[in-house]
Amino acid sequence: MEYRQLGASGLKVPALSFGTGTFGGRGPLFGAWGNTDAAAARRLVDIALDAGITMFDTADVYSGGASEEVLGQAVKGRRDQVILSTKAGLPMGDGPNDAGTSRPRLIRATEDALRRLGTDHLDLFQLHAFDAGTPVEEVLGTLDQLVRSGKIRYVGVSNFAGWQLMKSLSTAEKHGFPRYVAHQVHYSLVGRDYEWDLMPLALDQGVGALVWSPLGWGRLTGKVRRGQPLPAGSRLHETADYGPPVEEEHLYRVVDALDDVARETGRSVPQIALNWLLRRPTVSSVIIGARNEAQLRQNIGAVGWELTPEQVARLDAASARTAPYPHFPYQRQEGFARLNPPPAGLTPPFAA
Repeated sequence: MEYRQLGASGLKVPALSFGTGTFGGRGPLFGAWGNTDAAAARRLVDIALDAGITMFDTADVYSGGASEEVLGQAVKGRRDQVILSTKAGLPMGDGPNDAGTSRPRLIRATEDALRRLGTDHLDLFQLHAFDAGTPVEEVLGTLDQLVRSGKIRYVGVSNFAGWQLMKSLSTAEKHGFPRYVAHQVHYSLVGRDYEWDLMPLALDQGVGALVWSPLGWGRLTGKVRRGQPLPAGSRLHETADYGPPVEEEHLYRVVDALDDVARETGRSVPQIALNWLLRRPTVSSVIIGARNEAQLRQNIGAVGWELTPEQVARLDAASARTAPYPHFPYQRQEGFARLNPPPAGLTPPFAA
């Protein structure tokens, strides 16, 4: 397993990390993802650790806290071997202070996560969403307090817009508060919006990307095909409306390219999709999930080899989309492009 710096921090994380949204299995969304109990979770953690996957990501909202509880049981007795990452900020109840990132909410969320995970500290604590109702200074001041108390080691965010992240980083620098070192983002061959604003910001500011749903919300498993109904066991039957939208023709164009590369390499479609992501700028770790041992071992097979430049170029071209404003002039017109060349190693959609 390759280990990478998490943004501009001293923490080294594995190129693949394990997402535990399938642990617990409560509610309409997470129940459809999976219902892994403590015994099965411990076995998956065993396999992950044997492969060098040491970071495990969860959130308080995953199955109403059950994911954190199951993960805590699965890593019991080997806390020093793992990096625990969790998130808070989305609603955990109907009360006025049961959502967001106010001072009392963050303190309570941290204490609850520590209790459910059975640990005295969180290696990475991420805000699950931007809270427009709480001043950024209050959020960062509270996180500073939690870091100084030893309950949190590093802080990050998830699903922030560019201006929200930049405002937070500037405020942290101004007041000497902890800077966000990670941004957990949606990024895949069928969802490359991250590249337009958030990736350049991350390159400039030293924020590492932790990629969620790298298989396009289950669409790049190799089981979704043009002209065929969804497989009976696909979670998309129950969860498609919860995830990022993908136009069917775009999806099939990407799947066709993945199929071509799969035949050439002898690798599976998911392995190729994950390997493509591992080459992208700013990516610190790609979060993989699994409902069983077979899925986990399949995803682990995405590391230890490389796509050729020509194969990458084909996948880039198949997944490229026309840029939204104000980016499309820089994509289409030479004068604009000369002023803002794409980051090293990045071709389409910047240079489609």
